[in-house]
Amino acid sequence: MELGILPVLLASAVLTFLALSGFFWFWAKHHKRGGSKSREVNKLAGALHSKDVQAEILINSISDGIIVVDTNSNINLANKAAADMTGWPLDEILGLDAKLVLKLSADEKTTESIPGDRHPFAQVLSQKQRFSQTLQLLKIKGDKIFISLVISPVILPKTDELVGAVAVFRDVTAEKSDEQRRAEFISTASHEMRTPVAAIEGYLALALNDKVSKIDASARNYLNKAHASTQNLGKLFQDLLTSAKAEDGRLTSHPVITEMSAFVEQLVEDLRFTAEKKGLTVELVVNSTQGDSNIIDTSGGMKTVQPLYYCHIDPDRIREVITNLFDNAVKYTEQGKVSLGLTGNDEVVQVRVNDTGPGIQAEDLPHLFQKFYRVDNSATRSIGGTGLGLFICRKIVEMYQGTIWAESKVGEGSTFYINLPRLSSDRAQQLKSQENTNQVI
Repeated sequence: MELGILPVLLASAVLTFLALSGFFWFWAKHHKRGGSKSREVNKLAGALHSKDVQAEILINSISDGIIVVDTNSNINLANKAAADMTGWPLDEILGLDAKLVLKLSADEKTTESIPGDRHPFAQVLSQKQRFSQTLQLLKIKGDKIFISLVISPVILPKTDELVGAVAVFRDVTAEKSDEQRRAEFISTASHEMRTPVAAIEGYLALALNDKVSKIDASARNYLNKAHASTQNLGKLFQDLLTSAKAEDGRLTSHPVITEMSAFVEQLVEDLRFTAEKKGLTVELVVNSTQGDSNIIDTSGGMKTVQPLYYCHIDPDRIREVITNLFDNAVKYTEQGKVSLGLTGNDEVVQVRVNDTGPGIQAEDLPHLFQKFYRVDNSATRSIGGTGLGLFICRKIVEMYQGTIWAESKVGEGSTFYINLPRLSSDRAQQLKSQENTNQVI
């Protein structure tokens, strides 16, 4: 659930409260006060004017779970829906560590919960950034449900002091089940249709081969268009298959300890030709945690010492994400440059892709990573696409407990950000040793 729905829910609850108050006031005014029913109604109407009762009615009338924590992740407030979904008694939740109550798992196939230092509450409280993702909730009795979870930091406006966080979550198990059935259908259909499309593409390629067949210029033009359309159709089926796997947890992933500075620098070397062929400049900017920045000469000249940014990811999957963002930047940028940036702090590693293209309208930004969503303008209509690339990117990043978002202004270009959990050097070396041991075994 997006965070923006919380004010709507609160407003709805307030309206419910006002309606109840009006009803009881009307009942009390137009019925005899001597009867027992009238006395009970008057008692309830009076109770509704108590602030404590108002607050209790308000929070418990919301069907979504709500948990409010302090800076130590201890629960200060929870509603009945939160207790029902987690399986904890409401009177036992208060004071507990939210990471114990909300035991979450990003992997649907296991019951292993996310460690405390990588738990969404820990991320929000340390990074002061909003978290939004669908995860598996492990209930106290061992049951599992899927929840749409949004956690936002609570920051005082005047002092910028962090005082806690608010989590809003809802049960999306039924929706998840429907999505899995749809994904299975799409996966099966895409897989079956790829074979005849590949055959058509092969025959068209043979027809265009001068050593196999002789055709005139007009026929060649038609066949070239048919071949290009068939290739696009094949890409659509592949994207559908990938998105279906990403949704139902079948997307393969082999995470290893990866040093992001060297990884991104090598990736820029591989990608720069695409941009330079279009006349665009490519730049890699690495910022250290102290705030200084270095521009890396990707043509093989200047080299500088960079901080070590370790992440536990599948390099092939993250390469797929960054390549997609880079290719989009090149496609929509007519002149200027495309920059890749790398920075981080003790908690996260951030990769960004920036361009000097036309920018994106503000109303389109919240929908960019939705399935089949495409910005509707002359550039997108002429370039084409499946509308699945950014959706797949989001799913891949979320596999590693990361976040992805975009910022843009029309006429000033766009920047896409990827945040991934950072590992300390000691922790990275420890996991590397474990990986080496497992390989030997």
